[in-house]
Amino acid sequence: MESIKKNFIYNILYQILIIILPLITAPYISRTLGANAVGIYSYTNSIAYYFLLVAMLGIGNHGNRSVASVRDNQEKLNETFSSIFSLQFITFSISILTYILYVLFISKDNQLISFIQLIYIASGLFDISWLFFGLEKFKITVTRNTLIKIGTVVCMFIFVHSPEDLWKYTIIMSGGTFISQIYLWGYVKKYVKFKWVGFKRIFSNLKPVLILFIPVLAYSIYKVMDKIMLGNMSGYAEVGFYNNAEKITNIPMGIITALGTVMLPRMSNIIAKGETQKTEEYIRQSTKLVTLIASAIAFGLMGVSKVLAPVFFGEDFTPCGTIIELLSITVFFVSWANVIRTQYLIPNHYDKIYLSSTIIGAIVNLIVNLLLIPRYAANGAAIGTILAEFCVMFIQAISIRKEIPIIKYIFSYLPILIIGMTMYIVVKIIGNIFTCNVITLIIQIGTGGLLFIILTLTYLFVSKDEIGKIILDTINKKLIK
Repeated sequence: MESIKKNFIYNILYQILIIILPLITAPYISRTLGANAVGIYSYTNSIAYYFLLVAMLGIGNHGNRSVASVRDNQEKLNETFSSIFSLQFITFSISILTYILYVLFISKDNQLISFIQLIYIASGLFDISWLFFGLEKFKITVTRNTLIKIGTVVCMFIFVHSPEDLWKYTIIMSGGTFISQIYLWGYVKKYVKFKWVGFKRIFSNLKPVLILFIPVLAYSIYKVMDKIMLGNMSGYAEVGFYNNAEKITNIPMGIITALGTVMLPRMSNIIAKGETQKTEEYIRQSTKLVTLIASAIAFGLMGVSKVLAPVFFGEDFTPCGTIIELLSITVFFVSWANVIRTQYLIPNHYDKIYLSSTIIGAIVNLIVNLLLIPRYAANGAAIGTILAEFCVMFIQAISIRKEIPIIKYIFSYLPILIIGMTMYIVVKIIGNIFTCNVITLIIQIGTGGLLFIILTLTYLFVSKDEIGKIILDTINKKLIK
């Protein structure tokens, strides 16, 4: 199996690409399509996403950990893959047919865009990323995604030039996803052979995928339902504001996701072997690492948000500034919950904790949205997301406190949080002093980034922290080579 460091590097390189590409496309698409068209795309995509979500159930996480647990036994691996994909084929066939009926008989507004989103749903039928994640073959998925992402960006600039090109933009986005899923099938024969295992074996996966599906569905309420509620209660423009603000906060969050993606199969394999000491060591180091990264991301975004929004998206998207500042708070809660979920709950099959925490988060989000969206629109939706993410993280942390002292690990990095707050104050002051333009944004990012790096490295090396030692050892190895 490939090393955690190598897999993490693959994913980080891809996440860097994900960070760079929206920096190129988001300003162009926002100015070309406008808030209303962006809102329509986001609204129809959110509905299509629910059909894909229901069809996928919890197959992604279940397939990942199941493959990781049996990957050393080829016969069991073939059987596991065959049974899980057979179930996926059945659920997506039902979902695709249901969506076609929805578009034909229920969807009256934006029917063409809704129909094109069918390509996006169909892509899920061929999604076997879970197989390669379970095998820890991240280089294959990273290569695929990189090629497709670059291709979609090129197509955007060639074919999308006005709000009337929304249908072209939808085809490009949906088609890119579809092609990326088909691409992986060229590698399947190298690792597994499909075999008919019978309906009994196929449907034996139904209970675990349903258990894992419920928290995914609940989580989607405050990640996707927000946009649907905004569209119905406040209009497409507010959806456009919220979608762009969320897009900004999600860009750097990919780094946290990369760590979780790499660690889930590794932790599943380690726990299957009963290596409890190594489990705790990985979680402690991961918690510290994501706290450091989250501090840089969250406080940095909060500081530049009011300048970033109009400069990046255009004056029409100025309201995104406040939404970005609010959503940045969730970076901490999402990061800590990601470690708990991917490195402990799912590998240990603690699905009930994962399930209950996410359901409570969804309920909190739904209630807050109903109360605040009518009055505060997108800002109200952002507040609902903050409270929901906090509830999920807090419940998960409290539930495993006797086994893994995750809260202790978080508070051990309080100095890093203070450093982040210091950076936020300095960056915010710069934004208030200077005019809102590109130069001010560059000064903010340069000053804030430099300040955070200097103060953080000073703290890590003075305190002789283990993360600092890992960084130092990595630098020394590179110098020796």
